Amino acid sequence: MESVPEVAPPGVNINVPHSARIYDYWLGGKDNFAVDRAVGEAMIKAIPGMRYMAAENRKFVHRAARDLVEKEGVRQFLDIGTGIPTRPNLHEIAQKIIPSARVVYVDNDPIVLVHARALMVSTPEGRSEYISADIRDPRSILDDKVLRDTFSFDEPIGLTLIAILMLIADDDDPWTTVAALRDAMPSGSLLAITHPTADFAPDEVGEAVTAATNAGMTLVARPRADVERFFGDWEMLSPGLVPVSSWRPDEPVDNPEAAYYWAGVARKP
Repeated sequence: MESVPEVAPPGVNINVPHSARIYDYWLGGKDNFAVDRAVGEAMIKAIPGMRYMAAENRKFVHRAARDLVEKEGVRQFLDIGTGIPTRPNLHEIAQKIIPSARVVYVDNDPIVLVHARALMVSTPEGRSEYISADIRDPRSILDDKVLRDTFSFDEPIGLTLIAILMLIADDDDPWTTVAALRDAMPSGSLLAITHPTADFAPDEVGEAVTAATNAGMTLVARPRADVERFFGDWEMLSPGLVPVSSWRPDEPVDNPEAAYYWAGVARKP
């Protein structure tokens, strides 16, 4: 039986792997192509627990969004590096608690835009919007009319950078990029970050990075100190910068270091 050729949606290059689609593959989604699955499998070969890690990263998003709304009073979120929607999405978690919550998603993959329009539907009281932009150009995000029309910059914003900073090489200075985003946030805003690291399993992570690099992708696993720098002088919330599974877990975690990500949330003074 002949295989059916893969057809790319408009603007999508199915010959080049994309992090959002690889992540979708790890989570069991269907919005990925052969090139994404090949890289995804190569990284699973390097790190057999990769799907578990992706799931733990997603659970952090759920816990952080819930706590930022319930405990910190955040009513608006800027989620950069959204990825392909996986329910519950951030706005669904926030709006379940506060129906009037507002969320702006940002990504640079056209396939994310297609799904964002279909799946990121807000409550009548709130707003859920999408911007096609790249984190490497923070001003294009911050100056976007959709963002300015959706948010009040007199109120705290929950800025979430989930497994996205790993895609920016050190030479491109992601710390300056994040600083520009931090500086634009109102006082009382919260910054949530997850970032892969080789601190817990250097050999496995090194092989995964090599697999991604060989496929033409940028993937940087950073040590704890380098991840900590992204928060600048903002005040870390308890329990600080910790393995992703142990950031306010809903139930006890047997081995927090089984998911090779650092995670933390900090508040702007």
